[in-house]
Amino acid sequence: MNQNYFAVIMAGGIGSRFWPVSTSNYPKQFHDMLGTGQSLLQKTYARINKIVPAENIYILTNERYLQLTLEQLPDISEQQVVLEPAMRNTAPCILLAALKIQKQNPNALMLVAPSDHWIEDEEAYANDVIRCYKASEEADILMTLGILPTFPNTGYGYIESDSEENLEIKKVKQFREKPDYETAKRFLADGNFLWNAGIFIWSVKSIVNSYKTHLNQMYTHFFSGWNQLNTPEEKAFIQKEYAKAENISIDYGILEKAENVYVKPATFDWNDLGTWGALYDKLSKDEQDNATVNAKVLYREASNNIVFTSRKKFVVVEELNDYIIVDKEDVLLIYPKRKEQEIKMLINEVDEKYK
Repeated sequence: MNQNYFAVIMAGGIGSRFWPVSTSNYPKQFHDMLGTGQSLLQKTYARINKIVPAENIYILTNERYLQLTLEQLPDISEQQVVLEPAMRNTAPCILLAALKIQKQNPNALMLVAPSDHWIEDEEAYANDVIRCYKASEEADILMTLGILPTFPNTGYGYIESDSEENLEIKKVKQFREKPDYETAKRFLADGNFLWNAGIFIWSVKSIVNSYKTHLNQMYTHFFSGWNQLNTPEEKAFIQKEYAKAENISIDYGILEKAENVYVKPATFDWNDLGTWGALYDKLSKDEQDNATVNAKVLYREASNNIVFTSRKKFVVVEELNDYIIVDKEDVLLIYPKRKEQEIKMLINEVDEKYK
C-alpha cells in the first residue's frame, strides 16, 4: 500500500432521522443498519482499508463515541481517533485532522469520507479514489467525487461542472444548495450536475493552504497548537481551544470559495443512508415490496413496508401499507413512510411528554 495515502472517516453525526435505532448515545454509524453483520462504520473502514494502511486511517467523531469506535475498529489505536469536544460542523475537524496528518507526513494525500454511505462496488470505489489521489499528487487541486444523479432529488446538494469540458476530471463551476423539484429536474436535463456526496480527496499541503487563504483565523487558531499535535499534550489543547473555532462546513468555508476545485464522476453505486426510506430503497423486497432487517415477519395483505428489529423477533403485519415499523428495546415506532422527514422532530416531542 502507498504509505502517503491517508483517510479520515467522518463519524460524529447523530442520524436523528433514523430514530429510534439511532440515538445521541448510539448513532446510526455504529449500527448494522442492513443486517450484514457489520456496522456502517465497520463497512466504511473495511472498504477504505483495502487502499489505505490501517495506521493511516483516522476517525473523526464526538468524544462520547471513543469507546464505541475502538470496540468496533480494534485495528486502530486511540491516537487515530480525533475527538470533537464540541459540535462545530466539518471545517474545524477536517483542518485539525489535516494538520495532524501533515505533521506526520508532509507528502500525505488525504481522503475525507462519511461513515454512513452504502457502496457495493468496492473495486470501482477504490479505483476512483486512487485516481483522485494521483490527480491530487500531481497538481494543487481539491478533488471531490460526484454522484451521477438518477432522479431529481431535492434532498441533496449538487455540484455543477464546466459543461464544455469532455474530461474525466472536470473543474467545478459552483456548488448548488438543495434545489426545489423543478430546479432539480433542470439540473438533470442540463447533464453537468452531480450529487454532492461529501467525499473529498486532496494533498494535506493543498487543503492546509486553502485554510490559510479562506479561513485564516481558523488556521491560525489551530496551528498555534502545532507543537502539541500528535503528542500527549494534544488532548488538553483540543479541549481548551476547539470550541472557540467558527461553526462552519468545509463546503461553505473552503470549497465554495476556492478556485482549484475539481470533480470526478463516481463510477460506483452509492446510497446516502440518511432516512428509513433510503434504507428501504437499498434493501431486497418480497413480492409485496416489503423490506425486512433482523426480523422474522409474516406479512398478510401488507405492502411497501420496512420492518426493523434489533434482534430476531417474530413480527406479524396485516393490512398495513407504506409504513416504517421499528422495534428497539423500549421504543416501538409505527410511522408512515411519506412522513419520514418528520421523524427527527418526534424526539423532542417524546422527551417533553415522557421524560
